[in-house]
Amino acid sequence: MVGYDPDAKCVSTAEAAAAGSASGLVTRVLVSPLDVLKIRFQLQIEQLSSRNPAAKYHGILQAVQRIFREEGLTAFWKGHVPAQFLSIGFGAVQFMAFESLTELVHNVTSFHARDSFVHLVCGGLAACTATVAVQPVDTLRTRFAAQGEPKIYPNLRHAVVTMYQTEGPRTFYRGLTPTLVAIFPYAGLQFFFYNILQQFSKWVIPAEGKNGGNVKNLVCGSCAGVISKTLTYPLDVVKKRLQVGGFEHARAAFGQVRTYGGLLDCMRQIMREEGPGGFFKGLSPSLLKAAFSTGLIFFWYELFCGLLCALKSPESTRRKEG
Repeated sequence: MVGYDPDAKCVSTAEAAAAGSASGLVTRVLVSPLDVLKIRFQLQIEQLSSRNPAAKYHGILQAVQRIFREEGLTAFWKGHVPAQFLSIGFGAVQFMAFESLTELVHNVTSFHARDSFVHLVCGGLAACTATVAVQPVDTLRTRFAAQGEPKIYPNLRHAVVTMYQTEGPRTFYRGLTPTLVAIFPYAGLQFFFYNILQQFSKWVIPAEGKNGGNVKNLVCGSCAGVISKTLTYPLDVVKKRLQVGGFEHARAAFGQVRTYGGLLDCMRQIMREEGPGGFFKGLSPSLLKAAFSTGLIFFWYELFCGLLCALKSPESTRRKEG
């Protein structure tokens, strides 16, 4: 169902966008706490260890307890409004572009739309398109998730106006370069491994045992998310560091802060001060989030597309007429 299928085409581009939006909305609600943890870990300069007394966060359980004690339960959904705009917009543009690109490749080249390599390239290009469209919202989401108490930005409107007036319009695209560099292989590998795992599951599971299709989609998506996230994670850390540039005053309560002059300068400073491990801070909650979010994204997308196809089937039409 993911991508153009010339043998079973029943979802239009607009319907793919709607299914992508719906899957992004539902998934975001469920994985937001893991996203907040990941961002807090990525932005911490100090080593993530209980042996470092200056470190605010040491591990997942300790961070959950501290955030809950200091900021309350709602802190795990900080920045949820811009994050929902991000998920809905990204899901719509990504799946719409992916369906269109795989169909284009199938019709104008010698490649088949269901080839894993086609999914790798089209998945990366679709994600880049979606990233450019929603990058300002991603920056806002990161700022909200990163700020402590008292809040610098009480609401979304205040954040947009303040950032525009004090930092200019370019601030909404901070970290775009590492984002695009990271998102192409990350999303491309997601679609690539999802396609391979789906084909592998068809080979492993006999035809008479394929009733658990939804569970299979969830498992394949989760595995694809973990693999692709591990391979591209360092660039995600760099992106988050760049997105909070000019926001250092709101980070004082969390420990040390740094100012970066760009992508290469950020990478040099992380390597010099934090070592290679600095590029993998927050990997544990990030892998948990990748497993849940990617699995759920594909799960809900396949489910919603299946429902749309069922509604358009001849049997459904006859029932409505009857």
